[in-house]
Amino acid sequence: MNPSHRINQLSIADAGHALRAGQITARQLTEDALDQVAALDPSVNAFVLVTAGRALNDAERADADFANGVDRGPMQGIPYALKDIYATARIRTTCHSNLFRDAVPSSDSAVAERLSNGGGVLIGKVGTFEFAIGGPSFDLPFPPARNPWNLEHSTGGSSSGSAAAVAAGMVRMAMGSDTGGSIRCPAGYCGVVGLKPTYGRVSRRGVFPLAYSLDHCGPLSWSVEDAALTMQVIAGYDALDAASADVPVPDFTGKIGRELVGLRIGYTRNFYIENPFCTADATKALDAAAQQLAALGAVVEEVVMPPFEQFEACKNTILFAEAYAIHENDLKTRPYAYGHKAYQTLVSGAVLSAADLVQAYRLRRELAVFLNQNVLKAYDALLAPNTLRTAARFSSFGPDDGGGGGVLTGPFNVTGNPALALPIGFVADGLPLSAQIVGRPFDEPTVLQIGAAYEAAAGVTTHRPDLKAAKVT
Repeated sequence: MNPSHRINQLSIADAGHALRAGQITARQLTEDALDQVAALDPSVNAFVLVTAGRALNDAERADADFANGVDRGPMQGIPYALKDIYATARIRTTCHSNLFRDAVPSSDSAVAERLSNGGGVLIGKVGTFEFAIGGPSFDLPFPPARNPWNLEHSTGGSSSGSAAAVAAGMVRMAMGSDTGGSIRCPAGYCGVVGLKPTYGRVSRRGVFPLAYSLDHCGPLSWSVEDAALTMQVIAGYDALDAASADVPVPDFTGKIGRELVGLRIGYTRNFYIENPFCTADATKALDAAAQQLAALGAVVEEVVMPPFEQFEACKNTILFAEAYAIHENDLKTRPYAYGHKAYQTLVSGAVLSAADLVQAYRLRRELAVFLNQNVLKAYDALLAPNTLRTAARFSSFGPDDGGGGGVLTGPFNVTGNPALALPIGFVADGLPLSAQIVGRPFDEPTVLQIGAAYEAAAGVTTHRPDLKAAKVT
């Protein structure tokens, strides 16, 4: 290990090499992560629960396995965090809501189980929007996470604590969930990498649902390679998740480092160019990203997609209807227990009809067929916008404003395609912008190949926020 590197600056890949070479221990990594949380989280509010005792036990187990020649995979000895909708056995799981404030599950979610079996070190549970919907709220049991680039700004959501914890350097990876963009939006606003895998690639068992047919689980991380290494542990068929896909698990890192020569990438510029939230900074950064991919050898051409508004209407109809079905009983019997933003958003599903939902499912099929049997027949992947503006200030949110405008993530929840959020630059005030690489179903390796090549060439992910400069004023 290069002695000039602080231990908390090591990626998952580099930490893994150092662990296996005996240069560091899992306990050292864990103690450092806990120190980072103690120093930084009072300002960031990413964590709703720090599991220090569990973390040290996990680290001791990982070190013992290394000493005995047992290698459980790339997450062995690596500290991580879970969005607080992932059930954890005997550890509080609140969904950031008063309804579940003291809930303690008896069993792990599938992802928590796989990370534990893979030797990972659970540092704690991180915050979300209430039940992964609504917006940043101050009427909940825990305050909203703050953006490490500027603490007066939100993180986006709903994997808000996950993005903040990773961006601040408290953990290298935190699990999020994505129903309409809840991994990719906060990844974009916080300048980190976020992967929404193909629908069915990662089990959702034990993760509190928002909309059954749109929910995805995936990692937020410092780098594309770290996301790929996490996927190697969490992906795979789960017979107990009805939506889980019984498909082979690939080598997610297998194409990282390959050239892009010969790949065809469609640039969905029509998706955003007339969007009312689009800024000149976003347009410049997205066009520059397209030029960078072309300079790396890919053929990059503009492609015409169906209007973004069709995808968004389809997604919202399905999401609100399914979310209302999940929460209907509590909305009717305990409405007072919800925060204002979550209640207001969830109850909107009550006005949707069966006809609305049927039409949305019909449109969903048409949009998915168009994307996969037309556009992605001609192209290996797409370059698409992720965030068209930077994260909003908390002071800009009204009581009825979720702050979601300018995030173009929902189309790929509708279609289920894998989508990788990548930082692509910064605006004058230092806040990040982001794009997406979208691939064919179950072709995450190509998405990660393109993302890693761009990341290495652009160098954006090497920037880290300075929390001393980001203090609330």
